[in-house]
Amino acid sequence: MSRAQDANRSFFPFGNPFRMMSPKGTKISSQLLSVLHAFEANLEERLKKLTPKSKDEILSLSWMTLAMRALCESHNDIKTLITELELPVHDWDEKWIDVYLDISVKLLDLCIAFSSELSRLSHGHLLLQCALHNLGSSSTKQYDRACSSLDGWKQHIGSGNPRIEKCGSILDDLLGSLDLPKVKKSAKGKVLMQAMYGVKVLTVFVCSVFAAAFSGSTKTKLDVSEIYSWAPTFKGLQDLVNEEIRVRFSSGRFTVLNELESVDSSVKELYPVIQVVVDSVQMESLAKIVAELGRSTEKLSQGLDLLTKEVDGFFQVVLTGRDALLSSLRSGATVIHNNIGGNRDAQILS
Repeated sequence: MSRAQDANRSFFPFGNPFRMMSPKGTKISSQLLSVLHAFEANLEERLKKLTPKSKDEILSLSWMTLAMRALCESHNDIKTLITELELPVHDWDEKWIDVYLDISVKLLDLCIAFSSELSRLSHGHLLLQCALHNLGSSSTKQYDRACSSLDGWKQHIGSGNPRIEKCGSILDDLLGSLDLPKVKKSAKGKVLMQAMYGVKVLTVFVCSVFAAAFSGSTKTKLDVSEIYSWAPTFKGLQDLVNEEIRVRFSSGRFTVLNELESVDSSVKELYPVIQVVVDSVQMESLAKIVAELGRSTEKLSQGLDLLTKEVDGFFQVVLTGRDALLSSLRSGATVIHNNIGGNRDAQILS
């Protein structure tokens, strides 16, 4: 896993893209406000669940799984909100469609990168299993093979992943396109944009933490106005996570992920013991370390499997939402832009 070279680099090359919607203009009814407040209350509850009781829970695979699950739920809530607002796609402003499609394709790219890294880490599990198998013998030759497998694991885990290395630029592009479209005449549109704002903040935060955990090279700080009811909870969560990331980056650890660090600690402890095993006392010590490595390896494998399922689930949520929007646009013969985020030439879809 690459070392942090630019851990403090900002993801805001274009300034803060999260600008609060203007309070002026169309008045939002009490009924619409009630819908919005319920949505934001759910968002805040998820942020609270992500706030760990101990900093040791941060950057664990279980925390990352919970964070990805929160993204799935929040993006599904947006779909539900659109239904509650009775705001069909053909009534959407063209700019909203552009923003949604632009963001969704970047999120799909991030999911692909994260899945690629999780697959790479899972592949390292085979090397650990091979090492554990050889450590079950008392043969010096088998110990040598175990050391070779452990060396291979460390080299494999420490190697770079080109797809993960591109996450920083994808997030930069994502942030550059997150300017909230101004809504002048639609109260329902204002509610939708404010709800989407909250989900965007959560999404960028979680994805930036994943990028930091996998690459050791990026993190970000989002400034959210206190006008949002969930802002204090988000700020507390972000400060806690970012501080722990900073501490781990500066400590020189092999990895910032808890489960990987646990395996690495057992591997480091094994090496000197394997070299000098000559009596029953040393054999007993070796057996204990091997057992601990086995437990750490199993926990890592299970954590990777669960997180992979959540990332795949989020990919499907984004993909189905995108497909549903495009299907609605086709059935309504709505004008959208070809080459999202670039060429502004329009195309009729029918």
